[in-house]
Amino acid sequence: MTELHHLHAKAALFDLDGTLVATEHRSRAAWTRLFTTHHVPCDDTVLATFVGRRGKEALADHVHDFPGHTVDELFDEACGYLMGPDSPPPFAVPGAAELLADLHTRGVPLAVVTSGLRAHATEMLDHVGGADLFQVIVTAEDVNAGKPDPQGYLDACRALGVHPADGLAFEDAPAGVSAAKSAGLRCVALTTTHGAGDFAHADLVVPDLTPLRWTPTADAH
Repeated sequence: MTELHHLHAKAALFDLDGTLVATEHRSRAAWTRLFTTHHVPCDDTVLATFVGRRGKEALADHVHDFPGHTVDELFDEACGYLMGPDSPPPFAVPGAAELLADLHTRGVPLAVVTSGLRAHATEMLDHVGGADLFQVIVTAEDVNAGKPDPQGYLDACRALGVHPADGLAFEDAPAGVSAAKSAGLRCVALTTTHGAGDFAHADLVVPDLTPLRWTPTADAH
């Protein structure tokens, strides 16, 4: 029987891709196609550098392998693959819709802090109840530096009116956990895209969102 974990905080802040909606298989396919189309070697180590980060920042680490092309050009090409008709469909991470519905009913302030673009976030959130569940949505367009920089989480806490020490973040990538912890948040890590060994700094590691329960009492763990 799966162990349940009871949580409490004044606000809940969620990463999107891999945390609320399973999209990593789509992103992986798009980045792989970009690299192979340009005859650039691509393996699991390369693909791991993109997880949880803003696409353009991750591409900047590899643009030297694409002579004659800019980061913007490559990013637009990858987005085209992502939105193509043969792109594998996204789906809700187990437990995501149920947890969000419960938090919304309880009146817990909610935010999304994503490395993706706003249009992508709005579309993906339809899989877990819709963007209207969230008071704050911080996307790649809203920050000067993406994860692991804490700016997105700090901005979201400020917009929610919650001190980071009173908030709880949910992430699926090491870069995201680093961002949340650097912001001063507690962080729950999901092993939807990484192994548990990658989350040494998380406060709790779970396979998905199904074992989590929210409690109104402050003595939860």
